Amino acid sequence: MMFLLSGSVSAHDASSYGGVFRSRDLGAAWLNADVGMFLNAALVIAVDPRDSSRLLVGTDLGVLGSRNAGRSWVPEGRDVIIGAVFALAFSSDGKLAMCAAASGVFRRDQDGWRRAEVPASAIPARALVAGPADGRFYLLGRSRLFVSDDGGRTFSAVPGLPPASEMTAVVAIAGSADILAAVIDGRAMVSHDGGRTWRDAGVGGADAPLDTIGSDAARPQRLWAAAGGRIMVSDDLGAAWRAAGRPLPEAGARVRGIAASADAATLVVSSDRGIYRSQDGGETWMPKEDNLPTHIEAGPLARDPNDAAVIYAVFSLMPYAEAWRMAVEGENLLARIEPISLVGGLSFLVLVLIGGGLAAQHLARRRAAAGS
Repeated sequence: MMFLLSGSVSAHDASSYGGVFRSRDLGAAWLNADVGMFLNAALVIAVDPRDSSRLLVGTDLGVLGSRNAGRSWVPEGRDVIIGAVFALAFSSDGKLAMCAAASGVFRRDQDGWRRAEVPASAIPARALVAGPADGRFYLLGRSRLFVSDDGGRTFSAVPGLPPASEMTAVVAIAGSADILAAVIDGRAMVSHDGGRTWRDAGVGGADAPLDTIGSDAARPQRLWAAAGGRIMVSDDLGAAWRAAGRPLPEAGARVRGIAASADAATLVVSSDRGIYRSQDGGETWMPKEDNLPTHIEAGPLARDPNDAAVIYAVFSLMPYAEAWRMAVEGENLLARIEPISLVGGLSFLVLVLIGGGLAAQHLARRRAAAGS
């Protein structure tokens, strides 16, 4: 079975696998940050705000952790965290970590990973966001927002969103107590009271639904958004928006992460078509392919809170939409193995057992002959 799941490889080929990649110069150059793991689907990554060498990555099979900036990795919470992990977050002081997997939401402290109490509608979850207040976490479930004020032990639904509405992305604004930005029904929305009420930020909608929304590491009032392959920016929390240069080379690209320099001249965008970079505010875009996987999907970007030039990107050989569908429907790994592959693997195992048995019999006869 392990043969089926891992395959036989001699070297890490970036075009054949997903994985974790790091740039130390705002996306100009990238290097593999998960050497030797051969990940099928890396879905999300988080960086400890107090210790940049501590990383967590969510995959289709659980969580991996690194304490040396990606030079080595170990599985975490294998006894409780099962299935695809789409959301990870560290607390602002780095003492707590949160994970949302197909099997539930989990909290890690000095005693390890423990299950959090969350409503069933929160699983699977799209995002986890550490709030500015001590002990506060926001959890975006399938379509609704939940909040915890006790360090992630329990979560409750945040009232205020109309029942028929769907929230698909959320971000907390740095330096504020309760300001959130979100994508709700394809539009950018802003809340100043922790998600209880929302105002329309005037971009997106049925004709051009937003893929994502993000805050800016250098300027708390700046928001980034993307729709239809075009990047947009607001310098006043959504009161006014402007296009950031020209659209991406592939208009149908679904954007999942945006990182920018303080002057907004250098832009890095992750999408289902890979990673793009611009050095002139989006007027020209270049696909980044050196050392990166090609023709597979890139997930959300993660910035190092202590060094704005350091960015992490994750890639998934499995389409994210498929991974999400399987998480929603509760499918497991065995359901993804083709019947022919399964039969072949079992046949191989049977042959190994038969061969081992025959070898054991042969050795027993030789020993008996030698003894006589």
